[in-house]
Amino acid sequence: MIMNSDYLIVPLLAGFEWFDESLQMSLREAGWPHLTRPESMVMMHVQMNVVRPADIARSLRLTRQAVHSTINSLVERGVFEMADDPTDGRIRIVQLTPMGKAMRQDAQKIVAELTEELGRRVGAKRVKALREAFGSDWGAPILCSLGEPGERAADFRQAANKNQ
Repeated sequence: MIMNSDYLIVPLLAGFEWFDESLQMSLREAGWPHLTRPESMVMMHVQMNVVRPADIARSLRLTRQAVHSTINSLVERGVFEMADDPTDGRIRIVQLTPMGKAMRQDAQKIVAELTEELGRRVGAKRVKALREAFGSDWGAPILCSLGEPGERAADFRQAANKNQ
């Protein structure tokens, strides 16, 4: 995978996809259920202790319905179970089942192996630098302004309306 782009977001995404695809292939090889990319993303959030479906949806910028559908698929396959939130009984949270916990343990071993392999491929110093850079506090997201709010898109919408 060689990414020739001046935009950092492109190799970031490619690197994530390499890790996720390698992880999913390895988990399938071990006999675990196939996970779609959205299911994998939800699993990562649960691993980070984001367990309320609404919080997962907000973080992934997906609808609650989409996240609930993804969670329900994992519940049906025995990876997740829903439980009452201990801090608010009105809310249900996602928990790993014993099967889900075993799958997570295997995933952690695989990710460690993938990280070692990446070190062999691109160099341990580079992997260390990636860890340091991505482990740093980047601060809150920022808003980059291109002029008056909505101005750029408004020009294109106006031109599109003239062509109809």
